[in-house]
Amino acid sequence: MSTQAEDPTAPTAPSGRIWTLPNVISGTRLLLVPVFGVLIFTERDLAALVVLVVAGVSDWLDGVIARRFHQTSRLGQLLDPAADRLYIFVTLVGLGWRDLVPWWLVVVIAARELVLAGTLPILMRHGYGPLPVHLAGKAGTFALMYAFPLLLLANVPGVVGTVAWTFGWASALWGVGLYWFAAVLYVEQVVRIVRADRREAAAR
Repeated sequence: MSTQAEDPTAPTAPSGRIWTLPNVISGTRLLLVPVFGVLIFTERDLAALVVLVVAGVSDWLDGVIARRFHQTSRLGQLLDPAADRLYIFVTLVGLGWRDLVPWWLVVVIAARELVLAGTLPILMRHGYGPLPVHLAGKAGTFALMYAFPLLLLANVPGVVGTVAWTFGWASALWGVGLYWFAAVLYVEQVVRIVRADRREAAAR
């Protein structure tokens, strides 16, 4: 008897399905990225916060649905992190443009994405697609997504702004640290794949 038959909540391998509820949720979250970008660049912060909160809730929701109803798919594994990274990038550029965060923060996070993008051609040459997201990367993404609403609220004068600025920057720095830690793990995994393939080729 299969594991899935014994335990209906056991994880299943990603399918090739496209039209699943989690994918629809992730796709909708992607469609909201340009809306969010316009709102944040035009300083409509309350509306931008609402969109960001909706994006965060939908990110959690599609993962829960995918696991609970065995709707994990390869497309979903691509859409989900893509949406998260786009929100992070748009938010950072918008906040940098408005001088709410320093540009070095934008550069540090963009550099991390460039490093990971540079591994994709290597993986493809060895017959691999994008590797699964590490827990550290998910935690870093969560911390950054949590930090951005707080950094927007830091504009509010008084105690609210001060508290939001403090916790926002604490979350942002933790997020950046975890983001880069996940990148190091990812690169290390790519190196191990390349070395294993080379050993296998040498043994033939």
